[in-house]
Amino acid sequence: MPDARLESMKKADLAKRLAKRSGVSPAEAADQLDRVVNGILTHLRRGQKALLPGLGTFTAGRSVRFTFEPKIGKTRGK
Repeated sequence: MPDARLESMKKADLAKRLAKRSGVSPAEAADQLDRVVNGILTHLRRGQKALLPGLGTFTAGRSVRFTFEPKIGKTRGK
């Protein structure tokens, strides 16, 4: 059985979740999500890394890669 955390999520689903957690409208959350994605793509098109603090880094090249940052000093449930 597939792990539910690994299933793909559509933009509308992600925007709805972001809206709920941040207290903004789904439309505003979708706009913010668009800005983040466009920023990442702009950096990659310029051959630059796109850093997502606390999460990881997208790296441009023949194939785009994403490297997760290791959690330092934190464990789940604490």
